[in-house]
Amino acid sequence: MKPNEITEVKNELLQTALFKHVSSAEAEELIPFMKHAQFNKGGYIFREGSTDQRMYLLESGKVKLLRQSSDNRVQLLSIHSRGEILGEIPVFDPSGGPRTASAVAMHDGTMVGWLEHDTLFAWLNKHPRVAVDMLQVMAGRMRVNNEQISDLVFMDVPARLAKTLLNLASRFGEPVEAGVKVPHDLTQEELAQLVGSSRETVNKALMDFSNRGWIARDGRAIIIYQPGMLIRRSRH
Repeated sequence: MKPNEITEVKNELLQTALFKHVSSAEAEELIPFMKHAQFNKGGYIFREGSTDQRMYLLESGKVKLLRQSSDNRVQLLSIHSRGEILGEIPVFDPSGGPRTASAVAMHDGTMVGWLEHDTLFAWLNKHPRVAVDMLQVMAGRMRVNNEQISDLVFMDVPARLAKTLLNLASRFGEPVEAGVKVPHDLTQEELAQLVGSSRETVNKALMDFSNRGWIARDGRAIIIYQPGMLIRRSRH
C-alpha cells in the first residue's frame, strides 16, 4: 500500500468504536496484515452460517446485515456505512462461529478490509489494555440489541418507525432547505423489515406521518420536516 493509503486506512480504523482508544502507532501495526476486496451491489461479504473468523472494516459504500429463516423469509437487521466494523462476533466467540447473519453490499464498488482472527489476537496479546476497551464497546452493543428487543415488545409500529427514521437520519441524514434528507437506499419491504413489521403496516404509518406534514417520501429517501414530532411519537 502507498503511504497515503496506509494513513487513510489507519485513520478509518481509529475512528471505529472498537479502536477509538487505540494509539496511532498501535493501529499502524495492523495495517500490513489487512487484506482488501471490492464488492458490487448484491455481493456477499460473508454469509450466515459460515465459520470464518475475520473482522471486517467497511472502507466505502453501504452494507446490510440479513438473516434468513428456515422457510426462506429474510429479515433485515441493520445497515452499516463507511468506517464501521462488521462481523466481529465470531472473532471473539471461543467456539469460532458460525456467523449469525449475512453481509451484503448495497452499492457497486463497496470496499472492505479485514483482519484474520490470529492476527488480531496476537496484536491484543501485545496490547492487552485494548481488549478491555473492546469489551466495553461490545457491552454497549449488547445494550442496544436489548433495547431493540424491548422496542419490538413494548412499542407500536408507528413509534418504532419514528425511532428508525430518527436513527437513519442521525447516521445518514443530509441537511436540505426543507429539513433533513435521509437516503436510506431501501425497498419498502426492507424498510418494513428494519422496523420489524409488515410492509402494509409501515406504509400506513408513513402515509400518516406524511399527511401530518412530518415527512415526505422521495424515492428511496425520506425528507424529515419535523424531527421533534417524530421524537415525540417515538416515546409513546
